[in-house]
Amino acid sequence: MHGRKAYELVKEFANGDKGHLKIFNNELFEQVIEECNEHHNALQSLIRKMQEEGLEVQTARNADHYGAFIHHLSLIRNKRCLMAYVHNRAEIIRELAWKVGLLHELPGEIQEKFSDLEEQYFKDHSKSLKSYMSQLSLDVNVDMVPPKDPYIKVRVLEDLGSGIILSDKSANFARHSMHFLKRTDAEQYIARGLMEELTG
Repeated sequence: MHGRKAYELVKEFANGDKGHLKIFNNELFEQVIEECNEHHNALQSLIRKMQEEGLEVQTARNADHYGAFIHHLSLIRNKRCLMAYVHNRAEIIRELAWKVGLLHELPGEIQEKFSDLEEQYFKDHSKSLKSYMSQLSLDVNVDMVPPKDPYIKVRVLEDLGSGIILSDKSANFARHSMHFLKRTDAEQYIARGLMEELTG
């Protein structure tokens, strides 16, 4: 009561690895919403009681007034915690859409952490970005930092097979093979963890 569950929800998110999602805690989320409903009902009940007694809700200073005030503050605090939980998860989902989702489906181990609404949000956000880029004929997802060289050396981390055609060549991307590729071609595979850039 009075915000403890909402605090647990925010603390759970804050204790996670930065930029990584835990499974959406639907049970605790619903418990906080139920607590909000209880605070709302108690608040309405106290206000009705004061009005029935002929007291001015804004100016009366009795036990009912302070009880209503506590329920009101608890309700606001719970709502803020719920919004913080959803907002921070949405920011990570937007980042995932920029890094991975524009080109391919997310891996199953990431998708299973989404709630149903988050999964729809991810799809809609990715779709909007793709539509925007197609209208501009520009891939805004590459070269977030201006490159020093348009080509980079990469190592393949997982077997991608042969027949993959990139902008200027096709090659057999067997596991542990190394290639000199255009940065724009390699970035989608680096973002998905299928290749790594070799420096030095």
